[in-house]
Amino acid sequence: MIRIGLYNETNKIFLHHRLKETAVTGKMTRRQFLIRSAGLVAFGSILHGCHSSGSQNKCSPNIVLVMADDLGYGDVGCYGCEDIRTPAIDSLAADGVRFTTFYSNAPECTPTRTALLAGRYQQRVGGLECALGIGNVGRYDDAIRLRRTNDMGLPAEETSIARMLKDAGYTTAISGKWHLGYEPKFFPLRHGFDSWFGPIGGAVDYFHHIEYTGKPALYENDKPVEREGYLTDLITDEAVSFIQLKRNKPFFIYVAYTAPHTPYQGPDDKQPEPVPQADYNKGTRKTYAAMVERMDQGIGKILKSLDDAGLTDSTLIIFMSDNGANKAGNNSPFSGYKGNLFEGGIRVPCIAKWPGVLATGAVSDQPCMTMDFSCSIVRTAGTKPPTGRAFDGINILHAVVTNRPIQKRTLFWRIRRGKWTRRAVRDGSLKYIRLQNDDDAKEYLFDLELDPAEKNNLLNEQPENVLRLKALLHNWEQKVKHKR
Repeated sequence: MIRIGLYNETNKIFLHHRLKETAVTGKMTRRQFLIRSAGLVAFGSILHGCHSSGSQNKCSPNIVLVMADDLGYGDVGCYGCEDIRTPAIDSLAADGVRFTTFYSNAPECTPTRTALLAGRYQQRVGGLECALGIGNVGRYDDAIRLRRTNDMGLPAEETSIARMLKDAGYTTAISGKWHLGYEPKFFPLRHGFDSWFGPIGGAVDYFHHIEYTGKPALYENDKPVEREGYLTDLITDEAVSFIQLKRNKPFFIYVAYTAPHTPYQGPDDKQPEPVPQADYNKGTRKTYAAMVERMDQGIGKILKSLDDAGLTDSTLIIFMSDNGANKAGNNSPFSGYKGNLFEGGIRVPCIAKWPGVLATGAVSDQPCMTMDFSCSIVRTAGTKPPTGRAFDGINILHAVVTNRPIQKRTLFWRIRRGKWTRRAVRDGSLKYIRLQNDDDAKEYLFDLELDPAEKNNLLNEQPENVLRLKALLHNWEQKVKHKR
């Protein structure tokens, strides 16, 4: 381990960072040492406001945020997958930091994406604790209420990270899935994105680009659009075209793939007719693997476009999944699937690469969530949320760069659908889960350090901890309660 202390003349502080020896070389070269030292100086400057709005600045990296849809923890090579080839994603881990204890804010699409853009627990918004139903359907009482008045979606006043970056001088774009409101008043351009291409909802035929209701789902900015091609490829192509544009400002692009979400269609599976609703969740591991591999190839094209444009060294790249996989996926070594709050539903892959700033081939065990990266992205751009919109997360990249010891954190989850509510809290290594359906409730307590697969329920053995965690959960629910 090499310890570096860097002095920031402007702010009179030291930044400390332990640089891990890489598994490849077993030692650090002088060149690697100097590059990473310079990167830490740059990061220290970014954290303390060297960003210059409206023009490209060394302290204002381009930011590419890639989100997979329903990708399991064990579906990526660098996380132990053996039957799916993911060389592009694996290269990000080799060149950056792989997070082993990263959680999605929810076990479903919409709530996680709400937290990502708002940088806050999604419960603060209202009506978005469950994935929006296909065709703009509310799935629990609050969402149903909002749907009746056409108000089910992410309101424009919930200031998004895209708007914060735009105000800081960034050009912003989304290529891919939205799923945060079918009404035009909720569309991406209302949230600070300069451009948008992709599907509006949560599950779209990859070739015919319609939802199973038959309604066209592909949009360009505020209008429906028709394109030929496999949806994963279209999302990739749009992202590459955006990166290739000539500009004198830094950019932020949110690449929101629909893969490997249902319907299960590989790139060679085009049929004359769209997939019927009854077949949406039917698929094999082989088809699932083909979908993931095509997404990985797309990520490879995005990385190449950055290289070709000479932008790799000035770009922060973040890759994550919005929640765990369905049963066609692999959440190993954890139990549970998408939609539930066992580890397999919320513990997902996450990797960050930032040449010259983040160590290469590093691993972080720090517990963190989707919204922590929202905080990191905005802080990296040299800006902050507006007054009254404080982030709920931490600046996880700062924690990694400064090699802060693992922090004990208290993380919370709640998801609702129909008459059931699922809640969970992790405090240190202990995790409490409550699954409630009407008056019937099941409770669990696990020690994740000793039992990451959540096989041994400690509920009856540690009643004091159960009461303590339930109290934490109750207090959090009151804190984030949506004010109608």
